Amino acid sequence: MSSEPRREQLLNAADRVIQRDGPAASMNAIAAEAGITKPILYRHFGDRNGLIRALTERHTSGLLAAVRAALSEPLERRDRVEHVLDTYLAGIEARPQVYRLLTHPEPGDPSGVGHALAPALRRIAEEITRAVESQVDLGADRELLAEAWGRGITGMVLAAGDWWLETRPCSRTRMVQALADLLWGRLAAAADLPTAALPAPAAEPPPA
Repeated sequence: MSSEPRREQLLNAADRVIQRDGPAASMNAIAAEAGITKPILYRHFGDRNGLIRALTERHTSGLLAAVRAALSEPLERRDRVEHVLDTYLAGIEARPQVYRLLTHPEPGDPSGVGHALAPALRRIAEEITRAVESQVDLGADRELLAEAWGRGITGMVLAAGDWWLETRPCSRTRMVQALADLLWGRLAAAADLPTAALPAPAAEPPPA
């Protein structure tokens, strides 16, 4: 068996254990779930941080692709806003314990792996910035405003999604509506541009 399918099997096992046991899931539990010894797990990933980095790459790549696809849907502007919001919330709802692992560092963790989602969030902010600049008439300050909005929307949705996932005060549909209502004021007032006038998604840089 080649190393790549085996690696995927191990990541699948890690996903299951983290979903069951939470972010503090141990390497022993993951190895047991995969039916291997812990040294074999270390051979594939180096250490626990290496395993988390591999999980990060898997989940953030999928989340970014989903958000990019949602931004490219030929929908009316309000519908697109709701679609993008729902795509993000659905992504974190699907694997809440993995999301917590990627966004909340463990006590005493000096490695920063608990902030592993940050690079993907920066890329999502860049995607939103390009979409806003392309689709919304913001006047002479459009570059500044698009950048500020792209990063502000991403931060707002991150914080709101974190709170929603932790407390579940309402359904996902209601949360999407609440966030869309907050965003809608200036977007609704801006001059309409063709909904299909989206920039081509930026090419992903080759792996280092």
